[in-house]
Amino acid sequence: MKILFLDLDAVSPKHLGCYGYHRNTSPNIDKIAEEGCRFTNYYTSDAPCAPSRTALMSGQFGIRNGLVGHGGTAGDMKPEGEPRGMMGSLSLGHSLPSFLQSFAGLHTVLISPFAQRHSTFNFYAGFNDIRNTGMYGFESAEHVSPVVKDWVEQNAMKDDWFLYINYWDAHTPYRAPENFGNPFAEEPLPEWLNEEVLQKHKERVGPHTVNELNIDHHGKTYNNAENEKFPRNPGQIQDMDEMRKMIDGYDCGIRYIDDHIGRLFGLLEEQGVMDEVIVIISADHGENMGQLGIYGEHATADDRTCNIPMIIRWPGMKEGVVDEGLHYHIDLPVTLADILNLPPSPKWDGQSFAPSIKEGADCGRDYLVVSQCAHVAQRGVRFGDWMYIRTYHDGYHLFKMEMLFNLAEDPNEQNNVATENKSICMEAVYYLNEWHDEMMLRSGDNVDPLWTVMKEGGPGHAKGFLPGYTNRLIETGRLSQAEELKRKHPSEFPEEPNAVNIEFNKIFRAQMFSEKKWNNS
Repeated sequence: MKILFLDLDAVSPKHLGCYGYHRNTSPNIDKIAEEGCRFTNYYTSDAPCAPSRTALMSGQFGIRNGLVGHGGTAGDMKPEGEPRGMMGSLSLGHSLPSFLQSFAGLHTVLISPFAQRHSTFNFYAGFNDIRNTGMYGFESAEHVSPVVKDWVEQNAMKDDWFLYINYWDAHTPYRAPENFGNPFAEEPLPEWLNEEVLQKHKERVGPHTVNELNIDHHGKTYNNAENEKFPRNPGQIQDMDEMRKMIDGYDCGIRYIDDHIGRLFGLLEEQGVMDEVIVIISADHGENMGQLGIYGEHATADDRTCNIPMIIRWPGMKEGVVDEGLHYHIDLPVTLADILNLPPSPKWDGQSFAPSIKEGADCGRDYLVVSQCAHVAQRGVRFGDWMYIRTYHDGYHLFKMEMLFNLAEDPNEQNNVATENKSICMEAVYYLNEWHDEMMLRSGDNVDPLWTVMKEGGPGHAKGFLPGYTNRLIETGRLSQAEELKRKHPSEFPEEPNAVNIEFNKIFRAQMFSEKKWNNS
């Protein structure tokens, strides 16, 4: 058995040809989709990068494994505590690569810098062969492909391997080399991204909105600066030319990855093994390109951030299947165990979608709950045509606590219809509570890491940025938005008295001193 897993960072299915995108971004990926099974409603349980991959490898929701953010306590998995033996559970068949290694007898290989990028070294558990491409996720495909080529030429003809490869070019800042050109220069943008939409988006606030696409981590602020090292990545979107630069930059990143995937498939054909390789193509998260008014980021618990591609070509199984059921990416480990007739780990939270791959049968869930705690603190519920999002920390976007989108009518999440659909929101909250209760009962320690993030000052990618950002808003004529952010996040201005408390104290003192006992004192 030979399994190739392609993890394409930040690739949204909505920008792939096989999912209906109007640009030819993915001819090699599309061919695999024709030969296998394509899932349209496949979601990461936890976004973005580190939470997603930790959930996949552990087979558990972030609320259970503990890693839901990119810093603080929630940047690490929960310790196993007293029951842990000399070897932790991830080494004993409970992580995906460890399971394939120990139970399926596969030689497991990782070509990725991911663990070092986020210090998520639990990601390595169960891999026999680890090849770190060494650039912390800033490498382009031309840095990854030589390492892949070396391994394939030496090992592809051997039996029983699982090869996991990361490609990064679709992740901001978009880095397909300049000599790649722009194959989409003459092609139209997505129809919905027009001048009217852009004008509305100019009124939005927060990181990765059209006025502030850049993050200065050292200066702790958001701004519109460009980086000459990444000419495909704009600092702002103020007109349709800059809109084109943003969309084309992302699409070029995807096409550049696809070209290198085509070369990889060519190598496997040269080795005479391509027809027998099980090919799995997916991502850690998608990418917002105007959804919620956000561009070039994966910062929310919404449809566009959490919906990811899943394409599986399994030789000998049904071809040309399109599965529209609701699935999590953490369902993959259970599915592989099911197909291989192996017992799944009892620690996994997944549900097998093997019937879809084998027979094209419907086996989706009734609803999904997705989480994001790195840029914002949100949980989303996906069910029917609906995407419900509940916000606990808005990451300075001034999101409403409740947002609801009808994805059939509004696939790009432009119109929050929560106010006029309270019964739908109540249904979503019921699902959210049902899921939360089950997770807390299964967690053992009864600790929800979302609240750990909140207790420690908010999401890591937002923490400490608000004072600098409100100064920028004031300097650029957006005083009312600065004041609203200050009102909404008073604890993030410790040097300033809370205006609400001051007003309350004034009223309290006035009432007390108006009483006779105080007048006589």
